[in-house]
Amino acid sequence: MNTKDIDNKIPIYQLDSKEKVLKYYVKWTKKGEYNKNMVEWNYQAPQNAAKLFNKYAPNKDINILDAGCGSGLVGVELQKYGYAKITGVDFSNEMLNLIPNKIYNHLELIDLNKKLKYKESIFDAVICVGTFTYGHVKANALNELIRILKKNGLICFTINEGIYKKYQFDKKIEELSNNKLWDIINISKCSYIVNKNIEAWLCIAKKN
Repeated sequence: MNTKDIDNKIPIYQLDSKEKVLKYYVKWTKKGEYNKNMVEWNYQAPQNAAKLFNKYAPNKDINILDAGCGSGLVGVELQKYGYAKITGVDFSNEMLNLIPNKIYNHLELIDLNKKLKYKESIFDAVICVGTFTYGHVKANALNELIRILKKNGLICFTINEGIYKKYQFDKKIEELSNNKLWDIINISKCSYIVNKNIEAWLCIAKKN
């Protein structure tokens, strides 16, 4: 599937600025439309990422950052595996308002394209699902996510297949590996938005 095909599958993929994306989320979250669409479209990224994360993170007592937590779908999946210390951040207040109670210990409005407020090496693990996609978070955000991750901590994330090369995630992953900032444990294609025939790259790495 070429990038143009993916561009046209979901309206938000055609937006080219943070302001337009945020405005779209205001409309999309009304009357439960966002979560309804995720069910209708068979959005499987949260389940796939949580399953992979659980495979490599046996300690359930770790502090996890859900970067770009949206409506809390990843937090729900992590909770099923027994993880309880989860901080969620997102750049849309409307999305944060959709999150069910008792999923996250802390929620905060944060733009992942900017320098993060957290000190270095503060989280045991970072998970970032559905966030590296059209009009959202750029590849350079990976540097900040690694910075706030503890040594030997895990980072698990998805990249929409349509932007993997377009937004130069392939080069960023190679750069971080060459600079020995992390070791890639696994990277492979996975189901993403099944009923729209969109896949993603699913990656898990360990910080050096």
